[in-house]
Amino acid sequence: MARRYIVQTFGCQMNVHDSRRIEEVLHGEGYAPTEDAALADLIVVNTCSVREKAEHKLMSLLGTLRPYKETEREVRIAVAGCVAQQEGERLLKKAPLIDLVLGPDNIPELPRLLRELDGGAPPAVRTEFDLADPQFLVARPRGGGEVTSFVTVMKGCDERCTFCIVPTTRGSERYRPADAIVGEVAEMAAGGVREVTLLGQTVNSWFDPSELEAKPRSKAAPSGSQFADLLRRIAREVPELARLRYTSPHPRHLTDALIAAHAELPLLPRHVHLPVQSGSDRVLKRMSRRYTRRLYAERTAKLKEAAPGLTLSTDIIVGFPGETEEDFEETLSLVREVGFVSAFCFKYSPRPSTPALKLGDDVPEAVKDERLQRLFEVVEGQQRVHLKSLVGTRQEVLVEGPNDASVNRYSGRSGRHEIVHLEAPEGIDPTGQLVEVTIEKAFRHSLLGRMDGATLPERPVRRPRKKLPLLGADA
Repeated sequence: MARRYIVQTFGCQMNVHDSRRIEEVLHGEGYAPTEDAALADLIVVNTCSVREKAEHKLMSLLGTLRPYKETEREVRIAVAGCVAQQEGERLLKKAPLIDLVLGPDNIPELPRLLRELDGGAPPAVRTEFDLADPQFLVARPRGGGEVTSFVTVMKGCDERCTFCIVPTTRGSERYRPADAIVGEVAEMAAGGVREVTLLGQTVNSWFDPSELEAKPRSKAAPSGSQFADLLRRIAREVPELARLRYTSPHPRHLTDALIAAHAELPLLPRHVHLPVQSGSDRVLKRMSRRYTRRLYAERTAKLKEAAPGLTLSTDIIVGFPGETEEDFEETLSLVREVGFVSAFCFKYSPRPSTPALKLGDDVPEAVKDERLQRLFEVVEGQQRVHLKSLVGTRQEVLVEGPNDASVNRYSGRSGRHEIVHLEAPEGIDPTGQLVEVTIEKAFRHSLLGRMDGATLPERPVRRPRKKLPLLGADA
């Protein structure tokens, strides 16, 4: 009988992508997936350390896993991802029930390390960066109705924002060759994937590494990015792909070439997630973001002018060390000026080994809470207005699959990334199809639409597969 595994993922899309690669290397070793931790021979927790709360979730979850280690079955527990990279040996001391600590660059070693544990080896830590010879695990289409997927174009980060632990947990920037990226996207599309999201910590700083030898790149010059060229090549060489997204870009690399690509390539949806972090120049300087509020506003305005109807979302930190009420008001005014339709908003939390630690944490928690609530109110108000403005319009929706136990109910996303719920005509399964939808109602964070006509071929109706949480943990 095959040994079984379960993977619990915390954090960003990069972690979701890494979890997929963990699953693939385990399949190659003969493991089979399970959704019940009580049946698993191997439990992998893939972690995030961008915010302090994620580490607390890990330690809380590990506490709930202790009973599994005390059964007669030999259950292995592995901690992967950014907390693993950050803590290394310290994790084994904090939680002796862990058998393996695995950094993001060491995923290919997982089968060998498990075999060594089976042979009696002690708990192991592997957190080495592949700086000299970067390796990128290739994603494979899974079939069975997989509509969206991720492809990594780079890893690591050279921006060195003072609040961010990513350079510590992911290393410096390493770029993947264009031929490998385009080949993987083409294989995904050939396998039925309709939408690919390109991943990288600063994805739009991508540069073809084959050209670095001939012409060293200046890291101070955003124009050194070749990301727009990569998007154009994918659009040209993978015409069967329906949509191409990317995350997370850095404002410094929102070049004229990238703006032009959004104007000219139908493959790029009318939505960009562009983290700003603050609307105050004083705070941006303390964060070492290397752009000003004015530059951000001008570049995003130019992008929206080039691609009419394009919407923007962002990331914002409140309560950064030294943030005054005036600084925060500047953030609120930028949110209104740019017109973000959604945002991921967080309170600042000190992270190990980051320069911001030297600034202290002088904004009281109560003030952070109050500012965060005010920010949510502004962003959610703008989102409500935007969603209501779409009622009565027709939108092209990429249907991702069923959304509940009802046979004909499905969910997908519009070209601008709004979540759209819809009911398909009897006998029609629109999963993976681009369909015209008339928007009938706006909810708080999503839309309700009606498919226009029954123009799609009949297919066997798929019922949704239940996804069971691991021990009630919050992914």
